[in-house]
Amino acid sequence: MTKTTGKMTLTINPEIYSQLLSKYQPRIIKTEEENDKFLEIVEELLSRPHLTPEEDTLLELFVKLIEDFEDKHYQLNASTPHSRLLHLMEAQSLSKTDLVQIFGSSEIADKVINGELEITQKQAETLGSFFHVDAKLFI
Repeated sequence: MTKTTGKMTLTINPEIYSQLLSKYQPRIIKTEEENDKFLEIVEELLSRPHLTPEEDTLLELFVKLIEDFEDKHYQLNASTPHSRLLHLMEAQSLSKTDLVQIFGSSEIADKVINGELEITQKQAETLGSFFHVDAKLFI
């Protein structure tokens, strides 16, 4: 744990992370093809049951690169917290039952997934951890 925040800090192995960087070669995305390729890598990483600290760090980097590209090239209002949730669920072949624990009940999960209820800050943070993305995507 760190002294200042009291939070756990993951330590990554520089050699393993370097190997991952060499394998996947992340870089600033300039084309739709590169974006699609990096989205596939993100989906592959997200499909794994457990990520190493190095894989988790790489995933965060790819998500940031994709977000930066999409923020520049797509309409800002094209997606909503609700549509982002649906996209991530579809990308991982998840159903409502996979998210019941996050929302506390099947009824609330139903309403959020159907767009009848907004996602709360606490739910956004849990969804962010669950999907390995920034919680702000759901707010």
